[in-house]
Amino acid sequence: MATNTARKAVRKLTLQTTAATSRGDDRQLQLLEIACRLFSERGFSGTSLRDIAEEAQITKAALYYHFPNKEALFTKIVLESLQALVTTVREACEHAATPEEKVRVFMRTTAECYQQNREGWIASSNAFRTHEESPAKTRAVALRDEYENLLRGFIRDGIKAGQFRAVDPAMAGRVLLASINSMSRWHSPRGKLSAPMVVEQFVDIVLGGLLAQPGAAT
Repeated sequence: MATNTARKAVRKLTLQTTAATSRGDDRQLQLLEIACRLFSERGFSGTSLRDIAEEAQITKAALYYHFPNKEALFTKIVLESLQALVTTVREACEHAATPEEKVRVFMRTTAECYQQNREGWIASSNAFRTHEESPAKTRAVALRDEYENLLRGFIRDGIKAGQFRAVDPAMAGRVLLASINSMSRWHSPRGKLSAPMVVEQFVDIVLGGLLAQPGAAT
């Protein structure tokens, strides 16, 4: 049930993105793809507008027509992806019945969003970490907090319902999200386990714990 709910939410986001792209500017899409690749390889601060223009084989003036500065790229790559993530995860979790299921759907949907656009996820994360303070960064932090607070709320509800132990919801949320935030450093998209499969196992371990229960079969 949780898996199907997550997949439906991500599929909806994919269809919306495809439709928007077909109505948009192909050149802008190409520039965004190049920017994402360079940001994921070199980092946000290590990539200049000149680098993007040279990779696209256009003049800087042509690039400025679409993105006058890196702040505009930050808005497009980071803010829009964060907003899409928050919306997609929230909608998927609305159909989950229990706090535990909501946590599982939250994590599964996030993992599918990561798998759907791994390069864009890495680029967005790099840009978020290294970008200096600005109005766009402030909005990005607010969206990040909204996303993380959603998960913490599910954990808090699980504690109240007696499904989870009385742990610190913020700490538990960080432990869960670490499985996805660190995935780009070790997980291969060509491996035998997909990102959602890895995250499902991680969630099982965190929710179940590593200690065997007395009398449990081994």
